[in-house]
Parts: sequence; C-alpha cells; structure tokens
Amino acid sequence: MIDLFTIYHENCIETLARMPDDVIDMTITSPPYDDLRDYNGYHFPIEDITKGLFAKTKPGGVVIWVVADRTYNGSESLSSFEHAFAFRDAGFRVHDTMIYAKNNPIPSDCGKRYRQAFEYMFCFSKGQPETFNPITVAIKQEKAFKSFRITKTGRNDLAHDHVAPRERKVNNIFFYNVGTSSSSDKIAFKHPAIFPEKLVEDQILTWTNEDGLVYDPFMGSGTTAKVAGLLGRKWVGSEISSEYIEIAMERLRANASEQSRSAGG
Repeated sequence: MIDLFTIYHENCIETLARMPDDVIDMTITSPPYDDLRDYNGYHFPIEDITKGLFAKTKPGGVVIWVVADRTYNGSESLSSFEHAFAFRDAGFRVHDTMIYAKNNPIPSDCGKRYRQAFEYMFCFSKGQPETFNPITVAIKQEKAFKSFRITKTGRNDLAHDHVAPRERKVNNIFFYNVGTSSSSDKIAFKHPAIFPEKLVEDQILTWTNEDGLVYDPFMGSGTTAKVAGLLGRKWVGSEISSEYIEIAMERLRANASEQSRSAGG
C-alpha cells in the first residue's frame, strides 16, 4: 500500500509494486531520457516501467510522458519513439501525440539544424480515456462550419456542420515559457530541468477531476506535487535522489506556508 501526498525515496518500480492495481487516474512526468542531464546516475528500464504503469493505471486513466531525443554523431536517437512503442507493447493506446513547444528555448548553435524548440508530450491511455475536460477558446462564428472532410455520403455532411460553434478546443501544440519564467519558486531551479507549472496544470485539468490520483515516477523538484495539490488532486511521487526530494519538500513547505498566510489574510 502507499501513503498519499508522499514522495518515496526509491526507484519508481518499487513504488509501483506497493500500489494496488487500477488505482492511478493519471501519471505525468518527464523521464531522464538519453542521459541529457545528470540525474544522479539514474538509468531506467523502460519496459518494466511501462508494464508497472499499465497495471496500476485505472481503466480510462492516462500517462502524459514528456520526452525528446538527443543527437549522437549527427543523428537523433529516436528514443522518444522507442518509449512510445514500449507503452503500446505494455497495453496502452497512443491516444495523442502532443507537442510541448518552448517560447524561449535556450540559445544554441545547432550546426546544420534549426534550433530545437519542442519536446513530445505523449498521451498514453488505458483504453478510452474516462475523463476529458478540454481547454477551449471562445470564437465568433456567424455561419455554420462546413467541413472539408469527405464521408461515405459526400462532403460537408457532418452532424456539426449545421451548428455555428461558440468555442473550440485548442490545438495539440502547447506553448510554454521555460527557464526562470516557468515557476516563481526559486528553490525549484536547483534541479537541472523543471516542468513549466502551466504545462502540468493544463494536463491535470484536462485528464482528471478533483480528488483524482496523480502520480509522478520522476518527481524531481516537485512541480507535479505542487500543482496537483493546488488543483485539489491527490498525488504520490517517486524519486531516487535524496537531493531532489529535499528541494521538492522545501518547495512544497514554502507554498503551503504561503497559502496559509493568504487564507489568514
């Protein structure tokens, strides 16, 4: 069994083994892919992790897996796609391949390449997602939308073609600031690579409802825990680095104190 609101100082495979089956509503994380940064020497067996996540994810639950590729000797590793195949082999659907685009990527000379400014944000689902609260934007549409899609009976015959929409779902390319503008918590930047808080917020709101259980197998600086708590979700995390756990816990304590002061004022 597991305790909620806890970061376990261990390999995520050990934490998953503690859990009952079919308990996680959503996992969101960015694994230490391709040794791009020093994560205190951690290397992970992707097949074991995907199998563990599949067993512990509820039917209808999802995994948001943020990953990119390193370039070795002029060629990209494609480990992101290897991860996607591992999730599919474990039983997950590849529900959506979203893009996390960076408004302010780190300036760098990429040689005979354009600047790298995005990461893949895969949504793997255990069956059809149970929860979907899409982010929408208001639009002013005077006339009914006419689809260019061709169906068995012709073009422009979809059911919604005759209804003027008032809003629409956003695209699956999400733009976020990175670096010091991605969080107001200075302590978080002691970790080499933190999630933009807005990214985590958007995904948790989309795929879970209040009181749902969110898991992060590579908790790092604690962004998932912080945002999940602020949104009224339960959370659990794993992290093998005691240094990063200290960063995350100090961050969580600071935010809890700030919320307490705000409530008292």
